[in-house]
Amino acid sequence: MQNSAIINSIDLIESAKEVFDIEANSVLELKNRLNGDFIKAIDIIYASKGKVVVTGMGKSGLIGRKIASTLCSTGTPAVFLHPAESTHGDSGIISRSDVVIAISNSGETKELLNLLPLILRFGVPLIGVTGGLNSTLAQKSDVVLNISVKREACPLNKAPTASTTATLAMGDAIAVCLLKKRGFSYEDFLLYHPSGSLGKGILYKVGELMVKGDDIPVISQDVSFEQAIVFVSEKRLGTALLVDDNSKLQGVLTDGDIRRAVIKHPNVSNLMVKDVMTKNPKTICESELCAKALAIMEKFSITSLAVVDENNVPVGLLHIHDLLRAGVA
Repeated sequence: MQNSAIINSIDLIESAKEVFDIEANSVLELKNRLNGDFIKAIDIIYASKGKVVVTGMGKSGLIGRKIASTLCSTGTPAVFLHPAESTHGDSGIISRSDVVIAISNSGETKELLNLLPLILRFGVPLIGVTGGLNSTLAQKSDVVLNISVKREACPLNKAPTASTTATLAMGDAIAVCLLKKRGFSYEDFLLYHPSGSLGKGILYKVGELMVKGDDIPVISQDVSFEQAIVFVSEKRLGTALLVDDNSKLQGVLTDGDIRRAVIKHPNVSNLMVKDVMTKNPKTICESELCAKALAIMEKFSITSLAVVDENNVPVGLLHIHDLLRAGVA
């Protein structure tokens, strides 16, 4: 075994970079292999009335578990079947309406091949994910997805590294394409993630957490800047919603707008608030999910959203503090 003392930090960094290059190239090479077989695999899974049974041994099995999990969370029911356990009763999980995705880089994994007679007897569609295009698995599969790599990232070219990365990427591509084909929405995704902040986002709608009624900080855009400052201070929300004579939202005045205006205009006594307000502010409807509101706030680095109706009339204000108190943020 090589003396680790002679391997310096530069060597380690270069080795890590080489791993990244090998694995990245292995994934990029998959792009050139996308053809009718990939489309056929997607169509088979989409048309299935049952679930997807993913199976694989060793490192392929670990990747298979992740693929099954990703499929489940994106709208395609899936389970993982350990091939070694399948011949001891667990194969009963496969029904005639299912689809099987079998993963084996070599295509000759003994435990996996032992499962093939049952799959063939049931007439279940078999999608082989393999680098062995002339292997037994490839020959028995209805569709073959090629995940072969030029070499593993392991310097011995033995440990599954680049091949498992390529397999994982192929599984993600399958899941995402099915997601799009099913029209799987943002709200659908949240329904499959009921725990944590995502789950709380689906539990709450904007209308449930927003400031409403007399507490909405609405004021005319035709008031003076000084009047608006007093109003913002009184409401203690750090924001004023500025409307026209028809009560339609025209802009917002935030603490940040106030600071910038004071710096730019040393004498504010003759300044009107509509001259310094933020025009065309980000808004949201009260029927939207709070998770969506949080995403908008994070994207645009803002702390509150005006809540408006179909006529752009303010009906509330949602502040980041409201989301924090509810545990959404």
